[in-house]
Amino acid sequence: MPAGEQKSLIEFPCHFPIKVMGKRVDEFTQVICDLLVEMSPQFDASTVEIRPSRSGNYISLTCKVWVENKTQLDNIYIALSGHALVSVVL
Repeated sequence: MPAGEQKSLIEFPCHFPIKVMGKRVDEFTQVICDLLVEMSPQFDASTVEIRPSRSGNYISLTCKVWVENKTQLDNIYIALSGHALVSVVL
């Protein structure tokens, strides 16, 4: 392993759960699923768990994404975090 590189606690490849939260707008789920399919073609949008907030103003999606390596996972987090509709990615 190169100097300065940490060993990942995640064993790749794997299905990795990502929670994405944002304002509740009509296109939110479709936009996030489209982005995930683009970055991980094996992503199955039919498996997404959708939960509205108590007040109904926000929505959270739990998405199980197939990732091959840490770089791909990092790139997915960067893309989601930088999207205008997304408030939080966990």
